[in-house]
Amino acid sequence: MATTSAVSGSQSPVSSKPTGYSALTSEDFTKIIISELANQDPLSPSDTNALLQQLSTIRSIQSDIDLSDKLKTLVTENQLASASNMIGKVVGGLDEENFRVIGQANSVSKTKDGVFLNLSNGSRVNMNDVDGVIDPSQLTEEEKKAAGIKTTPTETKP
Repeated sequence: MATTSAVSGSQSPVSSKPTGYSALTSEDFTKIIISELANQDPLSPSDTNALLQQLSTIRSIQSDIDLSDKLKTLVTENQLASASNMIGKVVGGLDEENFRVIGQANSVSKTKDGVFLNLSNGSRVNMNDVDGVIDPSQLTEEEKKAAGIKTTPTETKP
């Protein structure tokens, strides 16, 4: 699976290779158990059930971490798709300094801090901080000016 950057159009691979304990196969798991049994002191045997319980718990935790990472990726991809649908629309929300801004969305960018809408007035609004979206065709000329949208003068016929 690959993701596409909305800004550059380049693709970057998304790693789906398991890591840590999630990379253990059933065969690896069996080898660990056999190794544990072969190396234990015959006069003081280890509790195999406790070992199995610990490995199972560790594997479960790793699975939860992997699922969480995949969900974060899915949320980011969903935000990119939603943000791209807002291009050309008038957007209201909080900018990076927590000031209320309104402007026309010109582009979308993704950073380590999340997905941002880049507005015509130079402001950037994180998708998590968007609180309103309006189609500019629904605005009056005065509202368009207030939002920083360039308007074309209407021609009057003689």
